Amino acid sequence: MKRAPIPAPSAIVRTRPDLKRVYHGIQGDLDQVEDKLRDLSRSPSPLISEVSGYLFQKTGKRIRPALILLCSKALDYHGPDNILLAALVELIHTSSLIHDDIIDNAATRRGKATVHAKWGPNITVLLGDYLYIKSINLSLQCRAPRVTSILTDVSVRMIEGEIKEYGLSGQLNLEETDYLDIIDKKTAALFSASCRLGGILGRSADGSEEALADYGLNLGLCFQVVDDLLDYTGDEGLLGKPVLTDLAEGRITLPLIHALSRDGARARGRIEGLLKEQKDNRRARQEIVDIVQSLGGLDYAFQKASLYCQKSKDSLARLPQSVYTESLSLLADFVLNRDA
Repeated sequence: MKRAPIPAPSAIVRTRPDLKRVYHGIQGDLDQVEDKLRDLSRSPSPLISEVSGYLFQKTGKRIRPALILLCSKALDYHGPDNILLAALVELIHTSSLIHDDIIDNAATRRGKATVHAKWGPNITVLLGDYLYIKSINLSLQCRAPRVTSILTDVSVRMIEGEIKEYGLSGQLNLEETDYLDIIDKKTAALFSASCRLGGILGRSADGSEEALADYGLNLGLCFQVVDDLLDYTGDEGLLGKPVLTDLAEGRITLPLIHALSRDGARARGRIEGLLKEQKDNRRARQEIVDIVQSLGGLDYAFQKASLYCQKSKDSLARLPQSVYTESLSLLADFVLNRDA
């Protein structure tokens, strides 16, 4: 029997801009990015073509490519390099996801079998490495300065975040500062780099590049906190995975960190027992959610995400106002109030 969705935190308002409205001014460019991704999926190796083609079926929100497009256009960029860079950041993002799936031994992502599940860990590791290296190599074609150094730097930061998260896996005494450092590196760094690249393409002046990078950083932090919140509150059908999947895989995230800070000793002992049962026990999973909710963990996480959302929008005030900055503001609202 399908379990009813967990009630959302009281602060959450489930009204959000439609993504089609957010992307209205760049939809044609996003279509070109999809074409570029399909082109980059082709290889003389039939196996690389097969796996890459499977990966780049259009299933995601393409937020990171959209950030490059919106930010470059907000600074009146006209040229082909934003399409190439938008495709490259999606390659880097995808390679990080398939490496994550190996570490987590994940069978599904977005409701589909992972590369790890379909082709095994050996092919998955090699393909992740291939996509990373191909992205960096192709970035050398871009005429804008600093692009390759930014992409290599953000790749290093993402891997550092992954290693730190793995090293702290399952530790219920994880501090909020460590959690924020992990999501800064794993998620927010690529959001920020995408926006900075848009600023570089637009040859930003008067601090616009830094404003865009700040916007992306806070948007990425908001995105990941909401993602972690949805692990507790989301609908399994929309998420494409069971609730508390992250917790089952050892990721200790903000809702639980805050709950334990409120009632550490007593809650920790009970949660440690429930964690041993929860993979195949809906009652145990529900009790974990109930504990976290009763101790304010869900509301606290949403308030934190709301703060990052507002900070991202505040950064836009430092930019020339246009339909593209309006879309960036709407995108922040979408990220905050998304349900998948």
